[in-house]
Amino acid sequence: MITQIDFQIAQKRALEYLQRAGIAITPGDAENIEVADYGLGELWQTGLELLTYLHSDRVCARELVLLPWQTCPEHLHPTMDGQAGKEETIRCRWGTVYLYTPGRPAPSPRARPPENRTRYYSVWHETVLRPGDQVTLSPDTKHWFQSGAAGAVISEFSNACGEEYDLFTDPGIQRVTLVNGD
Repeated sequence: MITQIDFQIAQKRALEYLQRAGIAITPGDAENIEVADYGLGELWQTGLELLTYLHSDRVCARELVLLPWQTCPEHLHPTMDGQAGKEETIRCRWGTVYLYTPGRPAPSPRARPPENRTRYYSVWHETVLRPGDQVTLSPDTKHWFQSGAAGAVISEFSNACGEEYDLFTDPGIQRVTLVNGD
């Protein structure tokens, strides 16, 4: 759970980052920036801010904002009832993103998961994304990412989001953010 003040600060900072990245948004978009703390109450370490443009039963397009060193926790988009999970392409628009997936572990990873949660991070193959770099993740691919010191803005394009089916390594994660006073 986060406070209403932290929610508002995160929305405002996300808007500033989107503007830095040169992404034009409407006043309505600004009001619809989602803040995800994953139910951990550690927004500034584990969390992100999202602006969804399109979320239909077939496709999803949105911007993800990571404040400095903010982490999107390890998860995967599973196959469900014979339907392939989400395939997503993430493209760095501004800042630096450290993406971790299965494969040969980085000898000296640049990102660090929140200290009290390291046991829930198991993939360490590092891909560094800078503006213009992109990666497509297949369904069922465990991954996590963290911004660098300046933060980052990422565009995400995927087939239907289906976030309610995401599987997080950390059993304490809740996808719906609760704001104190809701």
